[in-house]
Amino acid sequence: MQPGVFALILWYGRKDAAQGTTTVLQTPATAKRRFQLILIKPSHYGNDGYVIRWARSIIPSNSLAAVYGIAAECADQRVLGPDTEIDIDAMDETNTRIDVPGLVKRLAEHNNFGLVALVGVQSNQYPRALDLARRFRDAGVQVAMGGFHVSGCLAMLDGHAVDLDACRDLGVAMFTGEAEGRFDLILSDAAQGRLEPVYDYMNDLPGIEGTPAPFLPKRYVERTVGHSTSFDAGRGCPYQCSFCTIINVQGRKSRYRSADDVERLVRMNWEQGIHRFFITDDNFARNREWESIFDRLIKLREEDGIPLGLMIQVDTLCHKIDGFVEKAKRAGVTRVFIGLENVNPDNLIAAKKRQNKITEYRKMLLAWKAEGIITLAGYILGFPGDTPETIRRDIKILQEELPLDIVEFFNLTPLPGSEDHKVLWEKGVDMDPDLNAYDLHHVVTDHERMSREEWLAIYHEAWRLYYTPDHMKRLLRRAAATGVPITSLVKLLVQFETTIRLEDVHPLESGILRLRHPDERRPDLPRESAFVFWPRLAWDTVRIHVLFGAAIARCAFWAMRIARDPASKDYTDTALTPVADEDDLALYSATTGGAQAVAHSKKVAELTARG
Repeated sequence: MQPGVFALILWYGRKDAAQGTTTVLQTPATAKRRFQLILIKPSHYGNDGYVIRWARSIIPSNSLAAVYGIAAECADQRVLGPDTEIDIDAMDETNTRIDVPGLVKRLAEHNNFGLVALVGVQSNQYPRALDLARRFRDAGVQVAMGGFHVSGCLAMLDGHAVDLDACRDLGVAMFTGEAEGRFDLILSDAAQGRLEPVYDYMNDLPGIEGTPAPFLPKRYVERTVGHSTSFDAGRGCPYQCSFCTIINVQGRKSRYRSADDVERLVRMNWEQGIHRFFITDDNFARNREWESIFDRLIKLREEDGIPLGLMIQVDTLCHKIDGFVEKAKRAGVTRVFIGLENVNPDNLIAAKKRQNKITEYRKMLLAWKAEGIITLAGYILGFPGDTPETIRRDIKILQEELPLDIVEFFNLTPLPGSEDHKVLWEKGVDMDPDLNAYDLHHVVTDHERMSREEWLAIYHEAWRLYYTPDHMKRLLRRAAATGVPITSLVKLLVQFETTIRLEDVHPLESGILRLRHPDERRPDLPRESAFVFWPRLAWDTVRIHVLFGAAIARCAFWAMRIARDPASKDYTDTALTPVADEDDLALYSATTGGAQAVAHSKKVAELTARG
């Protein structure tokens, strides 16, 4: 199947729902029947019980884009027969209110000839997905659900664990694995009213070269900050990190799109004015096609004038690949996310993340700094060796000795579908039964050296410790000295410094202007009076945006002063100092594992030199 369907001219019709507007993709041919396909990427509930939803969300959903691309090709190929059109709507609940009554009415007008597909459902989104599914099923609408939760649980557990029977009880079809080459079967079964309880493709992961490209029309992309969209250039990961679900859902054998595939999807998006992409590969540096893809993207930028802006995810050894960092810059990479995870080698070994070498951290980060690319690092709290004291010590190391820009803190969470979860589940270890809490922002199980309360407290403290005024100024000075875009860094610093403090959600779940609606509260929580709900929402919105505006003004003022300082280009500190063998850093001496890592690195270097 080829994604050339999107080169066709499409007509768009709009149909007002009971709340807001629902956009329906239509093809120009006249058909006897119109199958209604509604793709929904659920959000999840915040601590106040309301769905986390924004006027503009930060992270685009690749799952939604991937399924939309596949579904659009099915519509183009008329997989339901020559007399049946497929009308497709895509909704990311992080930026779109799901008007269930309006959608139910629309489906009823078509005699429920259609399907609601809940796509890309993660464990923390599963309770919300079930609540949506229940309302559609009560109206007699067919519902299917896919994503990491159902796929991971069916891959790792007994098929009934972690509330999967709730889908069976509701009559929701579960889809595990990936939809390329299989979605037409789902549509056919739904059109005939005979969805199977489970579609299990976990042991038959498809190749993705030449398959429909992840794609969303501009009207959906415009609901993200910066009008960015996403695609996966590859799937699967060869590593064995015990906390990861990807290796058990997408497999450890990597599969790739070709440079032709990537060019095609870039051009499709550029035709509608979209040129910013998040490449969602868990580790783009291990994509064997990385160089051909970068070369093609370089051509698109330098010869065709497409102003690409990319964010990629890589490992801590990517700088050792000849030409990788330099070509990333030329291809349009402006931000890179690195799975740093921890600075204590003992913790990394415990999590089977042996590929992370702390002796390479500074070399790798300085390589990105040399290209003026913003670095973001994931950092996990709650490894076996962690205590509040060691976490405070390690954050100081991050600040003073590593040339990182943004640090994203996560709690070590036994996500269903991971090895960590399976081990605890099989041992009967207590884990929080509320899947809504499995968002890496909460604590869901016990720790040997901290109580749950201590763990959660140090997690919140970690954000305050890292994003202090003094350190944010230091980061801006480093940016000015190394050519990192200081305005872009200001935006990120404000986002990551304020989101936990003002909104109590993780920055990766943030957006612009938090929205709530009374009917979006968890069903097991009381419905609030309109006289309480709306005035409080108005007050919170004003209060938060005043504080947010103050944070922007403060950080922008620091940046302006630093940028205007003639000495800013000469700034240096320990983190920016070129790496030397005799480095005397706490990174290497604060832990037993650090000292051993240095000794091992020197031994390898010595043996290599002899060879």
